[in-house]
Amino acid sequence: MKTHAKAVVIGGGVGGAAIVYWLARLGWTDVVLVERSRVTSGSTFHSAGLVGQLRGSLSLTQMMMDSVDLYRTLGEEVSLETGWHEVGSLRLASSTERMEELARQAGWAKTFGLPLELISAHEAQHMFPPMSTEGVLGAAYLSTDGYIDPSQLTFALVEGARRRGAEINEETRVTAIETAAGRVKKVVTDKGAIETELVVNAGGMFASEIGRLVGVTVPLIPMAHEYLITTPSDLPRDMPTMRDPSLLVYYRPESGGLVMGGYERDPKPWSLSGIPPDFNGKLLEPDWERFEPLMTNAIVRTPTLKDARVVRLVNGPEAFTPDGEFILGPTEVRGFWVAAGFCAHGLAGAGGMGRLVAEWIVDGRPHLDAWEMDSRRFGRHYISREYTLARTIEVYSTYYDVKYPGHERSAGRPLRLSPAYPRLNELGAAFGEKSGWERANWFEPNSQKGDESLRPRGWAGRLWSPAIEAEHRACRETAALFDFTSFAKIEVRGRGAADFLESLSDNRVARRVGALTYTQMLNDGGGIECDFTITRLAEDRFRIVTGTAFGQHDLYWIRDHVPEDGSVQVEDVTSSLACIGLWGPAARTILQPLTPTDLGNAAFPYMTAQHLAIGSVPCLALRVTYVGELGWELYCPSEFGLRLWDTIWDAGRAHGLGAGGYKAVDSMRLEKGYRVWGADIGPEVNPYEAGLGVFVKLDKGDFIGREALLKPREAQAATRLACLVLDDPHSVALGSEPVRIAGEIAGRVTSGGYGYTVGKSIAYAYVPAGAGRGTNVEVEIFGTWVPGRVADEPLFDPQGARVRS
Repeated sequence: MKTHAKAVVIGGGVGGAAIVYWLARLGWTDVVLVERSRVTSGSTFHSAGLVGQLRGSLSLTQMMMDSVDLYRTLGEEVSLETGWHEVGSLRLASSTERMEELARQAGWAKTFGLPLELISAHEAQHMFPPMSTEGVLGAAYLSTDGYIDPSQLTFALVEGARRRGAEINEETRVTAIETAAGRVKKVVTDKGAIETELVVNAGGMFASEIGRLVGVTVPLIPMAHEYLITTPSDLPRDMPTMRDPSLLVYYRPESGGLVMGGYERDPKPWSLSGIPPDFNGKLLEPDWERFEPLMTNAIVRTPTLKDARVVRLVNGPEAFTPDGEFILGPTEVRGFWVAAGFCAHGLAGAGGMGRLVAEWIVDGRPHLDAWEMDSRRFGRHYISREYTLARTIEVYSTYYDVKYPGHERSAGRPLRLSPAYPRLNELGAAFGEKSGWERANWFEPNSQKGDESLRPRGWAGRLWSPAIEAEHRACRETAALFDFTSFAKIEVRGRGAADFLESLSDNRVARRVGALTYTQMLNDGGGIECDFTITRLAEDRFRIVTGTAFGQHDLYWIRDHVPEDGSVQVEDVTSSLACIGLWGPAARTILQPLTPTDLGNAAFPYMTAQHLAIGSVPCLALRVTYVGELGWELYCPSEFGLRLWDTIWDAGRAHGLGAGGYKAVDSMRLEKGYRVWGADIGPEVNPYEAGLGVFVKLDKGDFIGREALLKPREAQAATRLACLVLDDPHSVALGSEPVRIAGEIAGRVTSGGYGYTVGKSIAYAYVPAGAGRGTNVEVEIFGTWVPGRVADEPLFDPQGARVRS
């Protein structure tokens, strides 16, 4: 075994094999894989092997498509069988909402060029003869899906890596990982030590245990997953795989018989106190009692299963995560990476995942926006096994449920509560959750002031209330009070803080004390990694405010670039500060009597910050907005938060002040054209394409991404983020819908909603740069092409007079 290596991959399952294969293929041949037992002996060998490409996000779908591309050619490359069968897949719909789901997926597929067809129940039965059509309204057929043999695939990946120079060590157990100054230095095994500066934890269900060796939390739970195999019964071997999500079951052909499994409502976590050290190449005892509800459901869809002879009921542990997504990427320990938590679709994603992680390592950034899978997305609360378990059980038990956009999970709630939470509750808040925080989506008593006739059609109208309109109008016409305590807050301090932030930001941020700047931080390709405001609090102190869901991402991006000379300190101060937002034409009228500080334009201009007192509460007031109205974000120590809410609420009632939620904010930000990172903008998009070029200061000096920006410039961008206005106000885009120009697919929607002031359905989408104002477009919403046009933005207050009033 080598004693030095450029990288060490821990784990010989399909994930680890794919990563070492791709690292070697990209030129990193000095790579070692270590496996505690034999290759595939963890969860890989008992995988059912289904490969489905269409997923709920752009990046995950592309990753699955990359897997299929590899599986088509890998066997020939290494002269080994992989067991790849491109037989296609069926997904059945047995209810109206399931048919709507398929229609939405069909539109989503168009933007990838995936050949997804909507077919009848009888057409589906023709492809899958043992299926009963009872209750089936239709189906989706994707011809390029299939299934693969998990062990053969893994052996082929290992062979491909070995041929390129990688070393594979089986029966080699990692006992320690040594670090120094927060960096990986050595992997210690029972066969010797390997000096290295990069370790990938691809340990599957053992990944949490491996993470603990360096103090890294990998939040996953092994779940006992079952499927059965029947004897051959002359069924066509080229039948597609089939999923019936309403009945919670899936099928694939197996040598003239069937494999059938599913996701039960009452799942069983396994070995929570630790996986036995000798659990290698083993299965769990069959649990027929737990499997019985799935068997009952399966017989409804495939009646012949009732009389089929079962060869085996396979019961094996699979690692699931608290949000149902992979855990990939670097961690807070430099050089320690994770690739785990594949949630029973590791075979479908392994090929693409291996490529993504390997390119991330070799190039310094992934070729896809990987934040939804990034290992650093989890907050400190996932240290709790109780919370992780509750969330993971919910993910597994609702695996096949329809997930409406804006869907809220309920497990483990409430957890993180703002000081104003009691008042929000008293006011009838309909709570959502983000990063563990309870947040008011809207206040249901306000629905009496809204217009029910504005409810959008279809899914957009499900997680909706007339209260959203009422709160939107209150903010536009008088004033509304918002609890923004969940906003992530990061402080950057030290003698080198100013120069450090300038080196990361595309705008000038080290301005005078009290200045507030909207900026992006870019990667070296010019893509937008962070999007937030920075306030200079002192010569050597700055505060960043960013979105609730992006705090962990932004914190790690900044920390990854901190100089090692001690000149810069970075701290997450989110939990220590409450934030109450007040906006609307009456905001100054309400707030001025509560403070001796002059809030007039001359004394307190837009995009500045001042320390002041609101009643008895010391605050830092930021004159900034995400809704396009006059107002302030007011930050105070958390223990003052409830008093701050009460003080403003009591003072504002006489002026028509109302409580507002995040859904109203989203409506107003669409009218103003304010972007959302992770939807409208992200690491693959530069500021010019995103319409944010005005905030880029190329003449300020060097910063990360500047060199890349010097090449495209705004005039040369091939695509741009455009505002689309749809003709039908009740047809509201939710995101990911295909956009058509002159009969051709031209892009996909990034975000959408209804603007209550402008009275229009609004969508944002990347379209060809030449598609200017007035260009006719169509957006496919649940199978219907809705006409619209490209509009100038912002739709509301284009001169920005209201925010400066």
